[in-house]
Amino acid sequence: MGRFSSMFNGLSRSFSFRRTKNVNNSCGSCDGREAVEAMAKDAKKNDLILRTSGIVNVDGSKNLASVFSKRGEKGVNQDCCIVWEEFGCQEDMIFCGIFDGHGPWGHFVAKSVRESMPSSLLCNWQETLIEASVDPDFNLESDKKLHRFNIWKHSYLKTCAAVDQELEQHRKIDAFYSGTTALTVVRQGDIIFLANVGDSRAVLGTTSENGSLVAVQLTIDFKPNLPQEAERIIQCNGRVFCLHDEPGVHRVWLPDEESPGLAMSRAFGDYCVKDFGLISVPEVTQRRITSKDQFIVLATDGVWDVISNQEAVQIISTALDRAKSAKRLVESAAHAWKKKRKGIAMDDISAIVLFFHSSSSCDPMHFVSTFK
Repeated sequence: MGRFSSMFNGLSRSFSFRRTKNVNNSCGSCDGREAVEAMAKDAKKNDLILRTSGIVNVDGSKNLASVFSKRGEKGVNQDCCIVWEEFGCQEDMIFCGIFDGHGPWGHFVAKSVRESMPSSLLCNWQETLIEASVDPDFNLESDKKLHRFNIWKHSYLKTCAAVDQELEQHRKIDAFYSGTTALTVVRQGDIIFLANVGDSRAVLGTTSENGSLVAVQLTIDFKPNLPQEAERIIQCNGRVFCLHDEPGVHRVWLPDEESPGLAMSRAFGDYCVKDFGLISVPEVTQRRITSKDQFIVLATDGVWDVISNQEAVQIISTALDRAKSAKRLVESAAHAWKKKRKGIAMDDISAIVLFFHSSSSCDPMHFVSTFK
């Protein structure tokens, strides 16, 4: 076992939650799920999980996460978020996720995916690590970065497939004409792993060579007009076009109906078009955090429809209190909606800002929940 890096540190601690000696159970087993559920309950009890607007700032951690969500003018807020510090009992890991629901059941779908994805991902990640540890041909040290990324990518792909399948079979949620996007990030030490399903966006705030703060977009907005997305949809007999009163807004349509008109090409749920090109497969990427990288912002399209990447980075960086940076960004976007989109109902607007480096100016509290 000496060939394994700190990637495995703390894994035995996470498995101490199991009530069985058999650590080879798959994610579908009761023992595996019970272990993860026990971790989640323990994390919630210790104020390590946040599901509302507020902050997460654990003593001794480099991370500070600011979260804020604002209801739009279309009814119930269908956006939701989650932050889980010490993800999977790993002191060097944090999980952040932002979800943007749509359709009649969109708020239920978004919350369902928010609740199931972190636990499923953690379960699959642990299972993949165990499989790798008993593989005689696996040598993490030979290419640590590649192996670590492949483990997370495999875990994410398996998780998203399982979450979408479970949602389709959910007895209390009708996701046939409703769905949600999902943008998540796991920070593990000095690496961040991102998985994106839909059109929410992750943007990095980093210091350039001349000392100025610049924005680097880390994800693709999966819109139906992207060439590779449109090609897949059309090959599956779906249709992509704009309505006359929405020039430039491409949507996904059924072959013979003016429905459902989705403005994204990837989502959980929306089973009415899953046979016609819509997929829930995530794009998984990674990036090494350097001393120049200050923070990452995850936000729903309610932000990006009216705020540029660079504007978002500037708004966050000039916040007097980092704990309120997400609220400042969301309120700025709400103000921009009123100026730039007069006569159009404001969308739900949500953001998570994850700061990478500790600051002496931060209040060393665990977390404070500030409800919308």
